[in-house]
Amino acid sequence: MDNIQNTTYHRMPLIGDKAPEFEAVTTQGPINFPADYKGKWVILFSHPADFTPVCTTEFMTFATMADEFKAINTELVGLSVDSLYAHIAWLRRIQEIEWKGMKNVEVMFPLIEDIRMEVSNKYGMIQPGQSNTQAVRAVFVIDPEGIIRTILYYPLTTGRNFDEIKRIVLALQKADKDKVATPADWRPGEDVIVPTAGSCGVAKERMESKDEDMTCLDWFLCFKKDKN
Repeated sequence: MDNIQNTTYHRMPLIGDKAPEFEAVTTQGPINFPADYKGKWVILFSHPADFTPVCTTEFMTFATMADEFKAINTELVGLSVDSLYAHIAWLRRIQEIEWKGMKNVEVMFPLIEDIRMEVSNKYGMIQPGQSNTQAVRAVFVIDPEGIIRTILYYPLTTGRNFDEIKRIVLALQKADKDKVATPADWRPGEDVIVPTAGSCGVAKERMESKDEDMTCLDWFLCFKKDKN
């Protein structure tokens, strides 16, 4: 009970907020976040602890997808509330494990040492309802300007869907580039949603449009072909 009373919990940053700044020691050397990643998308994700089974499968998956994320200008940064030496030992052990065809997996992205839970608390990753000493499985998607664009939280028992995390980044990039929205289950190459008509005149024009690249199901729901 005393531990709960003496622990300071920060407000979780929200979508649209600037990513909280921090400097940290990692398995790839010191980082200054998010300054070191300006101009890139970043997936900052946390783990409850090293040498835990779900975390191990997640790290193997992220590591094998690292090049896929780099191809879409996205860097990976992991966090666990263990020491640097525990991180190194765990990552070395991961290289010896084979799972789902993945083997000899080398984790090249940084894993933050957060023994004092300073970073975890800044990002609201310590949630008393789950644990006072372990970070929940959080995912923050941060854009090239250091703004938080997506937040996902998973319970300690549930592994993440990494295809969905990549899809989110692609959808955000598409929305920023073409000023559109993406419908449910959108994948690159599929139709996108144009912004809702802002006046009766525009709504009427859309419903009467003969544009073969646009399909309107109603005045407020119009799709266009994704040609990029």
